[in-house]
Amino acid sequence: QVQLVESGGGSVQAGGSLRLACAAFGATYSINSINCVGWFRQAPGKEREGVGSIATNSAWADYADSVKGRFTISQDSAKNTAYLQMNSLTPEDTARYYCAARFGRCGSSWTAKETYNYWGQGTQVTVPS
Repeated sequence: QVQLVESGGGSVQAGGSLRLACAAFGATYSINSINCVGWFRQAPGKEREGVGSIATNSAWADYADSVKGRFTISQDSAKNTAYLQMNSLTPEDTARYYCAARFGRCGSSWTAKETYNYWGQGTQVTVPS
């Protein structure tokens, strides 16, 4: 089993930045078996949507069109932690942000929520209008 814990959320003015972290806890074998980490978000009254995804063992990454050029996912393997750097935030970015991890490889299916094996509890990001 793997537990994912997000941190770094908060309230920031439009145009500002935040960096979210997603730390993985659990058996080393299980953590090392994760091939893909995704970030998702859910605004009130809306479905959970994919923000971006990163492969744990290659340079592959992909992002939703709405965040391309503003958000960047990175990872620190030594800390079993993935990061979501968010710049130029707008009120439309207000949502609860979740990280997710799966054993399957990253690819065109990265937005498919049902393909992820583990989810964190989420962290709230608020950008007042």
